[in-house]
Amino acid sequence: MVDGSSFAPDRRRFLRGAAVGALAVGVGAVAGSALAAPAQAYPWGGTLRTGATGNAVRELQIRVAGWAASHAQQVYVTIDGVFGPGTFGAVQRFQGAYGLAADGIAGPNTQAALDALTKSDGSTAHFAWSEMWDSYTGGFGGGAVTAAAAQENVRRLMYKLEALRVKIGNRPIHITSAFRGTQHNADVGGIPNSMHLYGAAADMYVSGLANRVIYQHAETCGFSGLERYTIDHQHVDCQAEFGRNWWWESGVI
Repeated sequence: MVDGSSFAPDRRRFLRGAAVGALAVGVGAVAGSALAAPAQAYPWGGTLRTGATGNAVRELQIRVAGWAASHAQQVYVTIDGVFGPGTFGAVQRFQGAYGLAADGIAGPNTQAALDALTKSDGSTAHFAWSEMWDSYTGGFGGGAVTAAAAQENVRRLMYKLEALRVKIGNRPIHITSAFRGTQHNADVGGIPNSMHLYGAAADMYVSGLANRVIYQHAETCGFSGLERYTIDHQHVDCQAEFGRNWWWESGVI
């Protein structure tokens, strides 16, 4: 787990506009709306516990990343394929939220619960590719990274959003903007090199719920970018995972 403590809202434009590389290499080539369709159940290959390493641990980390903390804390789960303390804590919190024995060990029951959050097209239970891709093109091309990388970044974002959804009482989250291509981002006045261009940001609202409440719960989900909650939507992003500084515009609340 990575801990970040720098917070300077007056540096917003610099922090959000820094040059970065891709967070993830995509799972497969994507052209327009043609999407990869992996099997729903991941081949975990046995029980995962502290000290385990490899691709199954990496996938586990992606799926529990939204359970990075139990309170407002500038930490995120590192996707490095090494089952350490940060992964252990995230697994425990996931298990507790889903009524499982919170032992921090990802055995068959935990793996089944994780698989239940994944749809057959590789998206997640409560979020669809079509609400996350660029509405201009119906795909993930034209941004700051390859279409495949953008789609993989969106997939990782979806699992954090699944955790946020649980924390706000399983209320539907309405995504107003996620991945944007360069032209779309320019047309809506997005900053250059916005996290939206990488598929690592989402703007949202929840009917009947104040953005302040969304912001507070997002502080526990490993989101390193949170726009102020006083506007008409709540923005979340994963900018620290791209080498940027933490940016919680309304501070810790």
